[in-house]
Amino acid sequence: MQLPIPNPQNLIYIFLIFSAFFFSPSVSHPRISEAGRFCGHGKHNSSSNFIPNFVNVMNFISNNVNAKRWGEYIIASPAPEVYALAQCYDDLSPTECSACFAVSRTKLPLCLPSTSARIYLDGCFLGYDDHEFSHQAVDDEYKNVKCVSSRIDASKFRTKEFARKVEGVIRNVTELAVSHGGFGVFGKRGGVESVYALAQCWKTINASGCRECLEEAGASLVGCVPGVEGRAMFAGCFLRYSNENFYGIEDGSNDSVRQTVATILIAMASSLLALFGVFMAYKRFYKRTEVYNNPIGVSISIHKNNLNFKYEMLEKATDFFDALRKLGQGGAGSVFKGVLPDGRTVAVKRLYFNTRQWVDEFFNEVNLISGIHHKNLVRLLGCSIEGPESLLVYEYVANKSLDQVLFGNDTRQILSWQQRFDIICGIAEGLVYLHESCGVKIIHRDIKASNILLDENLIPKIADFGLARCVGPDKSHLSTGIAGTLGYMAPEYLVRGQLTDKADVYAFGVMVLEIVCGKKNRVFVEGSSSVLYSVWKHYKEKNITETVDPTLKGGFPERGASDVLQIGLMCTQASLAVRPSMAEVVRMLTDEKHVIPSPKQPPFLNASILNSDVSKTFMKYTSSQTRDGIGSPESSTLYEV
Repeated sequence: MQLPIPNPQNLIYIFLIFSAFFFSPSVSHPRISEAGRFCGHGKHNSSSNFIPNFVNVMNFISNNVNAKRWGEYIIASPAPEVYALAQCYDDLSPTECSACFAVSRTKLPLCLPSTSARIYLDGCFLGYDDHEFSHQAVDDEYKNVKCVSSRIDASKFRTKEFARKVEGVIRNVTELAVSHGGFGVFGKRGGVESVYALAQCWKTINASGCRECLEEAGASLVGCVPGVEGRAMFAGCFLRYSNENFYGIEDGSNDSVRQTVATILIAMASSLLALFGVFMAYKRFYKRTEVYNNPIGVSISIHKNNLNFKYEMLEKATDFFDALRKLGQGGAGSVFKGVLPDGRTVAVKRLYFNTRQWVDEFFNEVNLISGIHHKNLVRLLGCSIEGPESLLVYEYVANKSLDQVLFGNDTRQILSWQQRFDIICGIAEGLVYLHESCGVKIIHRDIKASNILLDENLIPKIADFGLARCVGPDKSHLSTGIAGTLGYMAPEYLVRGQLTDKADVYAFGVMVLEIVCGKKNRVFVEGSSSVLYSVWKHYKEKNITETVDPTLKGGFPERGASDVLQIGLMCTQASLAVRPSMAEVVRMLTDEKHVIPSPKQPPFLNASILNSDVSKTFMKYTSSQTRDGIGSPESSTLYEV
């Protein structure tokens, strides 16, 4: 009798089900919680090759970790030298290791521009420095212990018993690690409390160095008792104990039967994987987990469907970022035109991670706008984080940015009144969607003409969500660090850091006045006044339409232009309570019967106080808080509130 040939997938499923009875379910968790991140005190020179060398080292390290779960690499030329070491703990699977390393790689650049840094996750380690450090078992600069504040609920006697148990487990796991290639797990169950421990030395440390590191780490870790958990993060090792089992394999206290069965299962797995490796090779799984770095506490995730572009493909699509394909330069990087293999034309935003701010912006932008779609928002198509720098891929918008059209030197393209009005209405509708219609309230924080792109039909699209923030349904506002462009920041946000959707309304109002007047909001240029001041002055003199862009040569409706300018003044009121919502703005723009309230004086700076010492000091402070750290006369405004 001939038996049927089993389906290869079924055999693997049988193995997985069978093995589930013998292995801890925690094996599926990559342990990406951050145990500690330590940034060195030295700072690199921004004009040096440190950042390019850093991203290249990270790329090589990534390949090593994916191949063998650890790696070290050094780039010494061109100077300065950058050295990196990465390692996953031995109980993580290759897939879990890749996920853990991906998280550590996104968090470590937050230390830049420091010349050295170390990050310890509960499942892996990553560090870089301006010198080779991988053979250091103990370094006074990197002796860090983190204790959990909660304590066991026990009598004084039982607390001492728990302390003895912790000491014994740490001693045993140290011996296991030293005698088994630098890794060991050990646990004692029952009694006053169960205790589990994991010890990991780096692959670059020899046995004597491993013992030295773990013994010092263990001696420090005992001081965490009666805390239920503690982690020691040293130069050459990581040691952790807990009253709960946290590691992915069984510990050294197992009986011989369980170990024998586990060995048989491992052999079965190896045979099955070898036999059906070709069959399963095409199935590749990448785990992407949450990263918590958002300064307002919103979790940032890179979803699987966003990781759909290979770096090499985007390189070829842009002719290796040819200067002739460059569309523009922003504070966080350059944008290039690209053509994908399927014929789609896209815009590729190329970012270099050289400040914590830029790293936050990258993940913030991916997380916030990957799932929202509106005709007045630039659509994010995906991203790439696997290459030497990270890339964002957007839909391609054929025309220039609004500021290039309005204020550029090309006099061939002058926007008509109707085109300007339609652009204003489109931007307003896009902001209504962000504030009220996309499931969460998203505040853009950097509304300005250079962040508005125009398509072939001059339909406006709001771009650059790097500074955007979400406001939870239970919050009326956020208190956050100041970021944005001076001249567009609302006074309550600039002075107190109070962020609401009315901050976008204020910036929108400034931009409306710029669009109608054809004039940038420049207040630090000699002999010039702000757009706000100019429009307000003419409003009070009842000749507000005299501020309309003279290139229109009177080709605009008097009443319509007056209403739009008055709406701009309403949006820039000093009190956020007086400013309309963006939904109200849309009604004012589209409903001729809607009554537009009379504005009060907006916050602007007149020329008489430009030279005061107080103003100069305030300008220097606020300029340092802007997105790109530049408070130029083109984009800086002081507010008198």
